[in-house]
Amino acid sequence: MDRVIAIIPARGGSKRIPRKNIKLFLGKPLIAYSIETAKKSTLFDKIVVSTDDDEIAEVSKAYGAEVLKRPKELADDFTGTADVTKHALSVYTGYAFACTIYATAPMLHEKYLKEGLIQLKQNEDAVMAFAITTFAYPIWRSFRITENNRCEMFWKENYHKRSQDLEEAFYDAGQFYWEKAGAQKSDIAFGKDSIPVKIPRHLVQDIDTPEDWKRAEIMYRVIQEMENG
Repeated sequence: MDRVIAIIPARGGSKRIPRKNIKLFLGKPLIAYSIETAKKSTLFDKIVVSTDDDEIAEVSKAYGAEVLKRPKELADDFTGTADVTKHALSVYTGYAFACTIYATAPMLHEKYLKEGLIQLKQNEDAVMAFAITTFAYPIWRSFRITENNRCEMFWKENYHKRSQDLEEAFYDAGQFYWEKAGAQKSDIAFGKDSIPVKIPRHLVQDIDTPEDWKRAEIMYRVIQEMENG
């Protein structure tokens, strides 16, 4: 039986929303939602929070995760999650599949975690599977604001095209990233090695600013009302 591990990166140095990972989101630490969804999925032999912060470590343990204290060189503003996952897999060996789950994804649903692992197991030529969603508006009709406060389209040739005639575009939903542990990638994460797991837009919200936080809480409340009838 293949062993499966969840790795949740959660450093203590959030700047735009101080203490974001353990700030109370509708009465519960934000990171608790990711831990609880990972547990609810029953996919994982181990759920590990990688952190440099003692308070985050205590909260994570309280919600049932194991804690890995990461070295200081992996806790600055420039360290990517890939390096954190790599470090965790150097400590926790013998796992066939690893899933990096963001600590800031309260709307994460176990259904999509399961779908990602199933897809990755079924596709021998794939190395990763991660959550994506659609842009709400066609990116091909987007524009910039110039230095003299005027508008300038990125692709002017699309101005007269109907939005329904333009190709649909996707972006990283920022929720989870499955990988075959130890497998070598031949492309970037948003490339040919990766399987997209489509998430509905109403289940996706980045939480980088106080405004994002308020929007996420509103969305979460509505989703809970819908699911509970």
